[in-house]
Amino acid sequence: MRITFILLSLFMINSCNGQNDQIMTGADQIEKYIPLLHGKRVAVVANQTSEVNGTHLVDTLLHYKAKFQVVKVFAPEHGFRGVIDDGVVVKDETDVRTGLPIISLYGKNKKPTAEVLSDVDIVIFDIQDVGARFYTFISTMHYVMEACAEYDIPVMVLDRPNPNGNYVDGPVLKPDFKSFVGMHPIPVVHGVTVGELAKMINGEGWLDKGIQCDLTVIACKNYSHKTPYSLPVKPSPNLPDDHTIRIYPSTCFFEGTVISEGRGTHFPFRIYGHPQLEGNYTFTPKAIPGMETNPKFKNERCFGEDLRSFEPQDGWHRLYLGWVIDAYKKFPDKEHFFRSFFDLLAGTDQLRIQIQDGVSEEEIRKSWQDELAAYKNIRRKYLLYD
Repeated sequence: MRITFILLSLFMINSCNGQNDQIMTGADQIEKYIPLLHGKRVAVVANQTSEVNGTHLVDTLLHYKAKFQVVKVFAPEHGFRGVIDDGVVVKDETDVRTGLPIISLYGKNKKPTAEVLSDVDIVIFDIQDVGARFYTFISTMHYVMEACAEYDIPVMVLDRPNPNGNYVDGPVLKPDFKSFVGMHPIPVVHGVTVGELAKMINGEGWLDKGIQCDLTVIACKNYSHKTPYSLPVKPSPNLPDDHTIRIYPSTCFFEGTVISEGRGTHFPFRIYGHPQLEGNYTFTPKAIPGMETNPKFKNERCFGEDLRSFEPQDGWHRLYLGWVIDAYKKFPDKEHFFRSFFDLLAGTDQLRIQIQDGVSEEEIRKSWQDELAAYKNIRRKYLLYD
């Protein structure tokens, strides 16, 4: 099938100028994709991050209704407006602002059906990612690409910068641990944008039976993987700021343990604790509308650590396992510390076994290096920005 890549002229931003207003996302470059939509029935995979200069992409597209028709919106985890709790089923509904039907891709179907695609000529994917394999929007993109490949419908990815795109780290997912929080043989921190990953999914034959979708990527402008990027809109309820997004790939592992990762506070992923854990910091998870309604240890006092002031002296360029290792060592009931979800987050059972066996963080990191080197060779083929 035809694979089209619209690659814009890219250049490095001067080291003293790295502000967001100099970076143009794929969505910002209206002149590049509006002509490709003429006469088509368009479906959009979007959430609250899908903005064009402060206006939602769907609202922007509706201004061109004389040229093409937006027929529906597909909603990922957290919903079209991004206000639904983590893991909560998203329901089909009608958007009150636009009157468009919203079809859930985080409910009974995570993959668009033939029926919902029957009146669609092209699907646009425009969602901000944070660069962690277990962040589920890239799994949604996979299923959209797969369904569109099966029904011969083109996909257009409006690319966005990866705020954790400056490094690659963590274990590479093993096939036995494939799930919606990890669908591809890539590391925990994969170091690619959604556009680059879409190219990789196609090029490496990761869709069902190795099929490929008709893919167009509208690349970012004035961006490289070394360019700092502050997200203008929080990508999900519990990733409210830049520091949380940076630390998230390391502390999300607590979701696969009995330890609270700070949900139910205003500092998720930047604090952790448990009622039976040693620690100088205390917090009590509560129900917070719009963030978390049923956190671990709701209304119970937890003891643990406060990571809000943590900032690596040499910059963010690796995962930090020390917090999970330390919590495991201090937790009195080690037999029940890990949950099965931990292996899905890690993409392997090796990390859990290494922690249980007392392997040092340094030795654990060494065990990743061969598979990371192999992944980086694959990644290099699909980079748009280096």
